[in-house]
Amino acid sequence: MNQINPVGPIRQQGATEKMQGVKPQEGAPSFAETLQGFLKDVNSMQGKADESIEKMAAGEITDVHQVMSTVEEANVAFNMMMEIRNKVMDAYQEVMRIRL
Repeated sequence: MNQINPVGPIRQQGATEKMQGVKPQEGAPSFAETLQGFLKDVNSMQGKADESIEKMAAGEITDVHQVMSTVEEANVAFNMMMEIRNKVMDAYQEVMRIRL
């Protein structure tokens, strides 16, 4: 007959031991800096879209396609920013539900 070997004790690593393997790259931007840069880019795109709409209304721009392209680019960037925000909030809420 086959013999079943007993399971030995399970060693749990502490949080400090787990974090030792994860080291940020030197010179790499932090998560907060990355988000701030993304927010600045989205804000800039929104400003360019508003400016192009105003120029089209004033008659300075006659190419509607250019204006619509700028507006849609800003819209997509804004929607992506909102999805990232929603995912970060979901992750935060999940972490807050964890009992220690």
